[in-house]
Amino acid sequence: MRRVILAVVAMVFAAGIATAQNYMVVDSEKVFKSIAAYNEALEHIEALSAEYQKQVDAKFAEVETLYNNYMMQRASLSSAVRQQQEQAILQREAEATKFQESLFGTDGMLMKKRVELIQPIQKRVFDAIENFSKQYGYDLVIDISANPTVLYYSEKVNFTERIIETLK
Repeated sequence: MRRVILAVVAMVFAAGIATAQNYMVVDSEKVFKSIAAYNEALEHIEALSAEYQKQVDAKFAEVETLYNNYMMQRASLSSAVRQQQEQAILQREAEATKFQESLFGTDGMLMKKRVELIQPIQKRVFDAIENFSKQYGYDLVIDISANPTVLYYSEKVNFTERIIETLK
């Protein structure tokens, strides 16, 4: 009886090992960087981000100028005028913050542009990886570019170059 149990355990273990070998490794960052359209999109987003940052900096510079002028004149202003100018400064600062959020926030113009430019490329890459893995019978794909917990993998399960070739 004990031999039967050991044989069953050994078969289950062997089946588990055989199934576990049905995986592949891909470095998605390397795949993305091999696509010219992806690199161009990143450059465009970076340039757009720099332009937006200049606009935001200009808005906050206006607020700072208003504040500095106010501080220089504060002693000579009446209480009502001081309160009025403080409100104007606070309002300008709120407008600048709102403007910054409209450009850089999670629903901002930069994020929308990033989605517009990058998402089709991501879909193409992920579809290529999925099609490749289905075609060659892989049940699991591990992305090694963003996973710092992968301590070791054999190069024979790394199909990054083959994915790059299928995308060309």
